[in-house]
Amino acid sequence: DFIITGDSKEMLEDQVRPLVEQFLKERGLSLSNDKTCLTHINEGFDFLGQNLRKYGGKPLVKPSKKNTQAFLRKVRGIIELNKSASQAGLIGLLNPVIRGWANYHRHGAAKETFNRVDHEIWHALWQWAKRRHPRKSHHWIKKHCFPDQRGRTWRFAAKTGERTSEGQLIWKRLVYAGETKIRRHIKIRKDANPYDPQWKSYFQDLAFHRKLGLHRQAAGIQPS
Repeated sequence: DFIITGDSKEMLEDQVRPLVEQFLKERGLSLSNDKTCLTHINEGFDFLGQNLRKYGGKPLVKPSKKNTQAFLRKVRGIIELNKSASQAGLIGLLNPVIRGWANYHRHGAAKETFNRVDHEIWHALWQWAKRRHPRKSHHWIKKHCFPDQRGRTWRFAAKTGERTSEGQLIWKRLVYAGETKIRRHIKIRKDANPYDPQWKSYFQDLAFHRKLGLHRQAAGIQPS
């Protein structure tokens, strides 16, 4: 999967596309007519689950509507299939899914989508909690299933029954997409070519810094 930009539609159709087709042919590959499209950046397009488009002259990368809807269907499906699960068990199933999706989109303009997704998930979990505790009042459900924690007044969390060495209760908390920090990608120089040997050291350095960033993230180290 790749994107090629150009100054004009004619240049892309008459010059770039034949070169790409020849490049792929030499490697036993070909362009997919169903997946290959030519569009203006002001209209935008979806690519690998993200939407790329210019807004007021500024290019932005956001989670695509199709990808977001598919993610929410998956989350709702997990909730629906676990009507009788414990709250801690449900959180354990949801957290990897939410964290993985948010981390994939964390490098773009995703904050607004993250917040909307959190609201949709909250609504689905509120319905789950009411079905799970049909004889309890809304006040009881809010207090026991959505306690106020870590600056959030409606955090879906459950007691695990365990305690820390200091005697404090250990909670199982839901991951919220909106709490994922946005981290921009390192930009690649426009003239860099991974197929040109003279750029080999540049891409090696770039890979090193990316790997270093992943290690910092895993260790919880904030970049300076």
